[in-house]
Amino acid sequence: MRTIRYHSYGNPDVLTVEEVPVPSPGPGQVLIRSEAIGVNFVETQRRRGTGPFPPPLPATPNGDVVGIVEEVGAGVTTVAVGDRVAAPVMGGAYADLVLADATFLAPLPDGIDSAQASILASPAQTALCVLKTARIQPGDTVLVHAAAGAIGHLMTQLVRHYGAGRVIGTVGSPAKADFAREHGTDVVVDYSTDGWTDEVLKATDGEGVDVILDSVGGDILLAGLDVLKPFGRLVFYGASGGTLPQVPAMRLIPMKHVVGCGLDQWWQHRPDDIRSGLQELIGHVTEGRLKVHVHAELPLAEAADAHRIIEDRAQLGRILLRP
Repeated sequence: MRTIRYHSYGNPDVLTVEEVPVPSPGPGQVLIRSEAIGVNFVETQRRRGTGPFPPPLPATPNGDVVGIVEEVGAGVTTVAVGDRVAAPVMGGAYADLVLADATFLAPLPDGIDSAQASILASPAQTALCVLKTARIQPGDTVLVHAAAGAIGHLMTQLVRHYGAGRVIGTVGSPAKADFAREHGTDVVVDYSTDGWTDEVLKATDGEGVDVILDSVGGDILLAGLDVLKPFGRLVFYGASGGTLPQVPAMRLIPMKHVVGCGLDQWWQHRPDDIRSGLQELIGHVTEGRLKVHVHAELPLAEAADAHRIIEDRAQLGRILLRP
């Protein structure tokens, strides 16, 4: 079978197609035949060795896999051979056949296409966990950073269901503004400009926002504190800007709450919340309330091109690989 692997950190060209033996599932694992693989921004950072927790080499990317269960390991009772599932796959995701932890599988209903199904692995689950962490109150004004991204365009749709009264989205270029509006954003601000925080304050009559959902980090996160109301909540769940934020404690004295959010911690400590939330997400997808936009679908062998699209900041929504 084919898999994508890299033996050194670097530009997308380090991603190569290799033939490897078909793996066998161990206890608690399943073997999935892939039909679609979601490509996530963080993998471009890991490939360069610059992201959080760079993988030891040689490495294989993580990703969101949709496919059919081919084999189950000992102790797996939640799915059976022939079931169609979505799964976040840690290592070896860009491949014809992948191993996945059965704990994190999302069994799929009939009729859901692979693009929609792909978000039920990590993107929609991450959005769900961030929104639960944010504790949005009815009528809150919510600022969503990277509103045109793979997770951001899901977040702008979901925040309404969690009570948001108004949604402000930031994008990294003017070309992404219309896309963000089409996916639930009331006001769009370009955070690549120096005066983006002034635009947020103008849109809120100088009051600021109740909640910030931040996947960018760095200076953008620090600037966001200037538009966060007292007693407001900022949820940090990624550093796509490439810089981890350092928040001076004195910036929090005006009762501004900053909390991190990681999907793995939710699965480890509150798995029942994730399972119930998954059923809610599946309902949103099947009933048309949550829609994924697919920017590009590429053959597995063109994984390097998928990474280039992301690094060129051209991505609108989701990028998929097809084995």
